[in-house]
Amino acid sequence: MSEEKVVPFMEHLVELRKRLIVIVIAVVVGMGVAWNFSSELLKFIEKPLTGKTYLTEIKKDVYLKVKELAPSMYTRYKLDQEINTPQKQRPLNYSAPLEPFFIQCKISMLAGFILVLPIVFYQVWLFIAPGLTRRERRLVVPFVVAATFTFCVGAMFFLIIIWPVIINFSLSYEAEGLQSWFNISAYVNFCLRLILLFGLIFELPVLTLLLSRFGIVSYQFLAPKRKYALLASSIISAFHADLITMFVIMIPLYLMYEISIWVALIFGKKKVKTEEELPEGAT
Repeated sequence: MSEEKVVPFMEHLVELRKRLIVIVIAVVVGMGVAWNFSSELLKFIEKPLTGKTYLTEIKKDVYLKVKELAPSMYTRYKLDQEINTPQKQRPLNYSAPLEPFFIQCKISMLAGFILVLPIVFYQVWLFIAPGLTRRERRLVVPFVVAATFTFCVGAMFFLIIIWPVIINFSLSYEAEGLQSWFNISAYVNFCLRLILLFGLIFELPVLTLLLSRFGIVSYQFLAPKRKYALLASSIISAFHADLITMFVIMIPLYLMYEISIWVALIFGKKKVKTEEELPEGAT
């Protein structure tokens, strides 16, 4: 390997280390800020354990409509018991010394990471900027804003829509002689992992937007590969043990691919026709 090739490679490593150091410092500062409200975040994550979620509210409205339209069916199937089921308190449990402390650290770290996402994405941009043209570098603000927004949307979509479904499904197995007993580490680690995963899933259209603007990918490249995207979504989601979690990951992941295809079509770099490709008589 020649000296000319070694030097740029070492420069890239130095630049990468510099960006990583800035990101780590930013996350540590964000973690310190998030530490103050980590208890409230844990309570929010625990909320579905009461059994009262938007799903139970929807079910209650449906049963009340059944009572109004078909009182006999409402009485026969004892739907009033479903409506009047009291909330249960299911506290999280821990079995190791300092376990709650480490969980608080993990929650604060992820929350701090989300707080400093603009800095993180800006550092990512600075790392790839030397390989971009002057015109492409002007996209830094739209990139940082869009990437931060989509990650937060993905995280909130999971916490508000998907997380209650997963916990509600888990609690549906409770019966006489079979009660839930959630360990705090298993419960919180599972939630935090999926928050991060959904945030990254929602980044796919932004990544596609950038790559299509730079001419690296296009609608013509992505559209025919839908079946491979579906297969890849299935493989990625299959790493989660239960079937429900697998589907709630696979469906949004594939939908983001579909959105990415249309993003590439609408915002992608337009192909400039050469002289041979122009119609006859065109100047």
